[in-house]
Amino acid sequence: MQAQLAAQLNRELQADSELSHSDFAVLVRLTDVEDGRVRMRELARALQWEKSRLSHHLRRMQGRGLVAREECPSDARGAFIVLTDAGRAAIEAAAPKHVETVRRLVFDALSPEQVDALAAISDAVLARLAEAA
Repeated sequence: MQAQLAAQLNRELQADSELSHSDFAVLVRLTDVEDGRVRMRELARALQWEKSRLSHHLRRMQGRGLVAREECPSDARGAFIVLTDAGRAAIEAAAPKHVETVRRLVFDALSPEQVDALAAISDAVLARLAEAA
């Protein structure tokens, strides 16, 4: 189910907004912070991506003007990833349709009781994962 749902969400997101699910995940993280800038290592940790995967993906996003990279003045090895105006416009345009798609594919198929059960199951699994980490 997880693989099929992720694939369908990605297909619809790309068709609707020309953003991949990975693009969307990066842009969401950047819009979650007030100034739209995050240290690269913090972004990798938040997304749970390997540094090399993030670097390659950010390079592609940079080429499309969605993000920019700024060197960190206090740490020559570090860098900030910064949300551009084009990136903000892209996420703002994509988010409402993506939310609608998630609602249609997941929540509209479930009763309120099933949503509550899904939340409880998710909380239990996340707690176990936190313990394992």
